[in-house]
Amino acid sequence: MNDATAATPATALLDRRGKYNRSVSHVNDEFHTFRSYLRWMCVDQSNNFTAALSWSLFLLLALAVPAASHFLLACPDCDARHSRPYDAVVQLSLTSVSALSFLCLAGFVRKYGLRRFLFFDKLCDESETVRTNYMAQLNRSVKILSVFVGPCFVAECAYKIWWYASGASQIPFLGNVYVSDAVACILELWSWLYRTTVIFLVCVLFRLICHLQILRLRDFARFFHVDSDVASVMTEHLRIRRHLRIISHRFRAFILLALLLVTGSQLACLLVTTKHTQDMNIYKTGELALCSVTLLSALCILLRSATKITHKAQAITGLAAKWHVCATLDSFDGVLTEGETPMAPQSSHETVFPNVGTDGESETDEAGDEEDEIDTTKLIPSYAYSTISYQKRQALVNYFENNRAGITVYGFMLDRSTLHTIFGIEMSLVLWLLGKTIGFS
Repeated sequence: MNDATAATPATALLDRRGKYNRSVSHVNDEFHTFRSYLRWMCVDQSNNFTAALSWSLFLLLALAVPAASHFLLACPDCDARHSRPYDAVVQLSLTSVSALSFLCLAGFVRKYGLRRFLFFDKLCDESETVRTNYMAQLNRSVKILSVFVGPCFVAECAYKIWWYASGASQIPFLGNVYVSDAVACILELWSWLYRTTVIFLVCVLFRLICHLQILRLRDFARFFHVDSDVASVMTEHLRIRRHLRIISHRFRAFILLALLLVTGSQLACLLVTTKHTQDMNIYKTGELALCSVTLLSALCILLRSATKITHKAQAITGLAAKWHVCATLDSFDGVLTEGETPMAPQSSHETVFPNVGTDGESETDEAGDEEDEIDTTKLIPSYAYSTISYQKRQALVNYFENNRAGITVYGFMLDRSTLHTIFGIEMSLVLWLLGKTIGFS
């Protein structure tokens, strides 16, 4: 009887691991669509041939084509609408950030493999809810990537087609003007699409990995709504903290360098457009504005994903404190003070807390975006004090308060206060640059 009972958890764990022990992609594999997408993008470096193809395409579309476009098609003799005075800033900005993204992505896939990089090797230890939602988010990632890349590419197509079609007689060409313009236009569009897609791909993958940890934190929050022990809570939280440290270690260089490159790009854009001698119009600055929107959107994806998971991880501290308070209050139910009228005994498991706020607001009143899905404003029915002592609960709360979890960049926690600091530094740089160029004070 005892052997059968002991074998049940082990059998269940083996069954869970059996669902995710595949290592080779096939037609029904959850990675089939994603691997196919990486092959079409030529960023899959699973073997020597695909690695050589990936690097060749990167050198062609991310370096050779932008360089040829700038030096051969700069068109200094074109009219005001077809001259490209800001092309150097555009090409350097996109190429530098795309090169950073490509090198990081290639290093991640080559070192860890796609399955390990996306933490699919750890899903066997997660609940069915986490696995299902993470698979849905993986399938949705390609759509999110298309949402960001698609509008930028359509706008770039419209600009390039107009630029070549309306200035065919002024643009340098070799041989037939129409054939050379068509080839040059297609190569430039491919280069733009490739670079922007690589940039957004790394950002979307980072968002996907952060979403997995948010799903795990939501699942972890359920420990405080059931009869749990301190050891199980500590073990699960330590596992989540370890994964957050792994993510931080892998992406810290990319996040920091992306922030520096995008900041330098925007300052360069501001510098060249605020000169007194510059005559700005939509024809000259349209591509520059599109480049800025692309880079800032990618940076916002990174920072928002990092701060969101940090906020969710730190919300666990408030949830644990509320759990401790509710358990403490519930443990004193039925304890009589001197002079009180005895009451009928009440089981702690039947204690029901009112779903209203301290000011009498009902549960149906909206709290807007300030309501956190992990640490809500509702009280927790307590199950803990019957099995966990006050000292253990207090020690657990102290542990959460002194061990903040989240995404870090070389020791600096990426939370909302960090974003405020970054915004302050960026604004200071902008005002300083404006003071140097147009005398703003």
